[in-house]
Amino acid sequence: MQDEHSVAPFSRKPPFISSCMTQSSVDYLLLKQQIHAWGKALGFQQVGICDIDLTLAEQRLSAWLQAGLHGEMDYMARHGTRRSRPHELLPGTLRVISARMDYLPEGRAEVHSQLEESSAAFISRYALGRDYHKVLRSRLQALAHRIESAAGSFGYRVFSDSAPVMEKPLAEKAGLGWIGKHTNLINRNAGSFFFLGEIYTDLPLPVDRPPANHCGSCSACLDICPTQAIVAPYQLDARRCVSYLTIELQGPIPHEFRKAMGNRIYGCDDCQLVCPWNRYAQPTEETDFQPRHGLGVADLLDLFGWDEAAFLQKTEGSAIRRIGHERWLRNIAVALGNAPSSEPLLAALQHRLGHPSAMVREHVLWAIQQHEAG
Repeated sequence: MQDEHSVAPFSRKPPFISSCMTQSSVDYLLLKQQIHAWGKALGFQQVGICDIDLTLAEQRLSAWLQAGLHGEMDYMARHGTRRSRPHELLPGTLRVISARMDYLPEGRAEVHSQLEESSAAFISRYALGRDYHKVLRSRLQALAHRIESAAGSFGYRVFSDSAPVMEKPLAEKAGLGWIGKHTNLINRNAGSFFFLGEIYTDLPLPVDRPPANHCGSCSACLDICPTQAIVAPYQLDARRCVSYLTIELQGPIPHEFRKAMGNRIYGCDDCQLVCPWNRYAQPTEETDFQPRHGLGVADLLDLFGWDEAAFLQKTEGSAIRRIGHERWLRNIAVALGNAPSSEPLLAALQHRLGHPSAMVREHVLWAIQQHEAG
């Protein structure tokens, strides 16, 4: 992930075409309608616009941080209110253009099949293809260029999980969906398997309306979570979450969560897979989000055999690379400890007992002990 805290100020450029209108003559209602249409033409499934008042979201974030539920993710608190006050992060911001893009590469049945095969490696579906940060930022930049060609020079910055931005509350305000009990954004026509990106702008655009919450009395996401990380509706204890444990956590995975992790080696999609609204989720049409190097149907032993050079080569341009080879082996060792015993599996674990990393060796030894106990 890029440093989410280094944000350049607005930069004003000359209009892309000499016949641009001045901002005082812009029909902002028409421009809003055009932005919606241009966003879809650029591959976004939906675009919305909101103001920058995140008072309630800021209060909830503050309480979450004070409770320590963010674990080692110190960056969540590092810049204080700049995360929840867009005008402090980027002075001059009046509106946020929020966009979503589907990423699910296959149907939910195929996802379930990989998750339920204990010798297979399960990787959260968002991470199977090209790094989404690059894809979304390039499309948002293209959208900004179209706006500039119609409205003239204006102040803006594009983001996609690349700065202290409250993406989900902004997307909710912009009408893209509601924040569900699992804390992910849900759209009643598309589920939740989509990426978010934003354009902070100084244009006084008309805003969209947030939708109603449609979670009702459903508790499926709370019930399915393998580590019981959703400690209450709309409250996630990141320290228990498999996504946190396999991606954000730098050190050893706590013993209490290892069995529950099953074969999940990078992220977790359980709370999304069980959500009733994801029956409307559609496979992506973006080729960049299709699985690379067979990761969508990979075997644990095959991935455990990658040396560091193979890991770096096969995760080039992928979000997976950010965890590094050491944590990659750590995660797979836990999954192998949960897999059915076999001679090849035990031989692979024994081979990794000589790894230079004490953390890798500790997790490999744990895995071996699980099979000896069994």
